[in-house]
Amino acid sequence: MIRSMTAFASAEIETSWGALAFELRSVNHRYLELNPRLPEELRAIEPALRERVAAKLTRGKVDVTLRFRPNDADAAKLRVNDAMIERLAHLAKSFDAHFPDLETDFTGLLQWPGVLVQNDIDQEGLRNAALTLLDQALADMLATRGREGERLGVFLRERLDGTAKIVADVRGWLPQIREALRAKLQSRLTELKPAAGLAQLEPGRIEQELVLQLSRIDVDEELDRLSAHIAEARRVLALPDAVGRRMDFLMQEFNREANTLGSKSVDQRTTLASVELKVLIEQMREQVQNIE
Repeated sequence: MIRSMTAFASAEIETSWGALAFELRSVNHRYLELNPRLPEELRAIEPALRERVAAKLTRGKVDVTLRFRPNDADAAKLRVNDAMIERLAHLAKSFDAHFPDLETDFTGLLQWPGVLVQNDIDQEGLRNAALTLLDQALADMLATRGREGERLGVFLRERLDGTAKIVADVRGWLPQIREALRAKLQSRLTELKPAAGLAQLEPGRIEQELVLQLSRIDVDEELDRLSAHIAEARRVLALPDAVGRRMDFLMQEFNREANTLGSKSVDQRTTLASVELKVLIEQMREQVQNIE
């Protein structure tokens, strides 16, 4: 299945403890790289969050941001975490010898993670609600990636069709190219006869030279491999799994055959065909970088 790695998704929910909001952004990346940003109250869900994202996505750099806005009534129930204050005070005292003029800002102290806590919040219920909301956001992201993947699939199949047409055209030109090469070689050998003072050409000389020249320009194998790569690319694009890495490898193989076709060319048509192939392959390669 073709899915883009570039997508955005969001989901929000009102719970009895306050509002939760997820934002997911993903861009191209060789592997799956997850960057979660969670509020202090919900840092405990990070392992489960990573597990759920990894179960749905295989590639891409994904930023996951969760925001929690407590209800006004719950905000009034804030209390100071005495144990945390004691630990911070002990830490500050240990710095006295090194920083005798160190001052503590009250507002900054209250903002320290864990200093202020809320009473009467069902932590388990809040975590479950957050994970349920994550599932919704992930579903939205997968749908977005899928829609973009469909557009990428249309683009790639059109370029594959163009590549197949060029391969078919080159196959059709090969008999003419070989015949032209035979005539050219015959003409050159005929010109060499009087210059070399030969009464007649050596038996089989033309055929030997022709075989040698044809072996140097033979592109049947390259065309066969290009046809095989086209068929494989079409098969891969129809797979239900992530296909980005396979397509990336195939683009390297396509490019190798196009380069060889150009290096063996003795005809303007095949030279231009090689250039057109490279253009199509590069267009596909650029879009394949977006595929999961």
